[in-house]
Amino acid sequence: MGYPKDLLSSRSIIKHGLYALIAPEGLVNNVVPGFENCTMSILGSPKLGASFVDYIITMHEGGKNSEGFCGQEDVESFVYVLGGKVKATADGQEYILKESGYLYCPPGVKMYLENVESGDSRLFLYKQKYKPLEGRKPWVVSGHSNDIEYRDYDEMHNVHIKDLLPMELDFDMNFHILSFDPAASHPFIETHVQEHGAYLLSGEGMYNLDNEWIPVKKGDYIFMGPYVHQAAYAVGREPLTYVYSKDCNRDASL
Repeated sequence: MGYPKDLLSSRSIIKHGLYALIAPEGLVNNVVPGFENCTMSILGSPKLGASFVDYIITMHEGGKNSEGFCGQEDVESFVYVLGGKVKATADGQEYILKESGYLYCPPGVKMYLENVESGDSRLFLYKQKYKPLEGRKPWVVSGHSNDIEYRDYDEMHNVHIKDLLPMELDFDMNFHILSFDPAASHPFIETHVQEHGAYLLSGEGMYNLDNEWIPVKKGDYIFMGPYVHQAAYAVGREPLTYVYSKDCNRDASL
């Protein structure tokens, strides 16, 4: 990076256990065993207060994880392709994932990733401990979000949502894409038990986190802890769109 060209400053905000905004310009690379020829940063994690781990990855030409990712009997994983093209393998099945492609692996299934783009590919990667439910078991799911039609969010025609995973009790979490037309917003400031890890795909906005309005834009990462106030306004000339995780379909534990 070289010497700084101005006073040191950051847009990132860290409130452990509550919320975080992590701007891309402040990310530091992490070495994660098993990933070869990749540049990675760990975003959300239990050290931040999340019950999951999120990563942002640039797979350089020839980059891969030949030993597989996750695969433990109680850990599930998900990957979303932000750009480029990767070959993903799970349970012996291969998937070619271009931009907007994704793959979910249930507990006990390893995820193998290989960059098959001539340049870099960029990924948003997730893992979490699965909460079992008697008589239910999730399965491998893959697709491209660009092939899924938006539906109106909360009966509002200027806010749109896509569900990337089945809305079945077998799954204890889901990934969604939420998109706000310019000047659109949530219908109210939400307060709920679920937590989120969100990566902003496009646009700019103002996000309410714990009743603080914070400017956000494409490339930012947001962690939202349980019961933290949250809502967004889209500003600028393009939709404010993000992909995010949400725990669901389970009772609260005592």
